[in-house]
Amino acid sequence: MDNKNVPKKEEENVNGIKGELTYDDKVIQKIIGIALESVDGLLTVEGGFFSNVANKLVNREDVTTGIDVEVGKKQVAVDLDVVTEYGRDIAALYEKIKEVISREVEKMTSLKVVEVNVTVTDVKSKEQYEEDSTTVQDRLSDATESVGNFTSEQTEKAKKMASNGISKAKDATESRVQ
Repeated sequence: MDNKNVPKKEEENVNGIKGELTYDDKVIQKIIGIALESVDGLLTVEGGFFSNVANKLVNREDVTTGIDVEVGKKQVAVDLDVVTEYGRDIAALYEKIKEVISREVEKMTSLKVVEVNVTVTDVKSKEQYEEDSTTVQDRLSDATESVGNFTSEQTEKAKKMASNGISKAKDATESRVQ
């Protein structure tokens, strides 16, 4: 649900000024994403297959990926898909995730977090997770470098061929003129 301008609370007439405070979903997602970086044992928050591919192929640091929120006037509900570290107490990790999200969202927005749903999509060792992430990024970097080198070589060949063609045409034209 994308509640772009759902009112947080209607302000009373303070000093003759009326209005209301609202939060875009992205703001709440970002607060949660940054807060989750402090949770030990949580390797990543995933946003499904396509965003995973994008995140692993392009070294992009979007902390909102994989965080779905429903923002109401006074409350927030959160859904996450996560990869946890192998050997961790996942139930305790879930409790820590709820505590961190609730604390940070309420501290910054005064919105009450009423629901946090977490789906664990995988468990990996830190080493396995880093190897998987690095391997895909390295492959993409290597492929990009190879394509760049090939393109440069082809450009140089084309320049030489064009230069040779111009020289031959110039020579042929000069011999006819004489």
